[in-house]
Amino acid sequence: MTNTNVTLDPYNRGGMWAFLLSFSFSVVFFIWIAFIHPGVNLNEIPEEVQKAMSADQSQQPQSESAPAVAAGKKEPTGDPWVSSPEMIAQGKEVYSKNCAVCHGNEGKGDGPGSGGMARNLVEGQWKAGGDSISLFKTIAGGLPGTTMVSFKHIPKNDRWALVHFIRSITQNKVKDDPKAVAEFAASAE
Repeated sequence: MTNTNVTLDPYNRGGMWAFLLSFSFSVVFFIWIAFIHPGVNLNEIPEEVQKAMSADQSQQPQSESAPAVAAGKKEPTGDPWVSSPEMIAQGKEVYSKNCAVCHGNEGKGDGPGSGGMARNLVEGQWKAGGDSISLFKTIAGGLPGTTMVSFKHIPKNDRWALVHFIRSITQNKVKDDPKAVAEFAASAE
């Protein structure tokens, strides 16, 4: 009483057709994307947006401290590497926009983006030195092997303002040599 209509063919015809169709579609799609489709021009900007951007740019001053001036703030005068109340206030603003996410609002390393790895700027020891030159270099170049990334995109005057703000809140202030700082600042990028 055996069933003679049963085939013992291990070949799965439906699965094979599904594989061949999906493979063929993938090959055709790849050829179309890679060789036929013109692609997306990321430089295409709608005309209205272009006009608005050019109007905004023509109204903004073109200097290194443009963000401070554009916001209606008084631009600090003198040498940016010399600490002043204006530079510390400017540094506090720059800090709140760029650094507080990791280092926290008070510089204690407890910001929401810190993951427990950001340095407490108020207490503790400095990894790369706490003098103005070392802080400026750390802000500009980051600290390899740590979560501190480079902030070289911040204008130079704002980086100096950050240095002054950090030195104003730290309890572990390293003494600066004003002559060495001035020499470094003359060539700092």
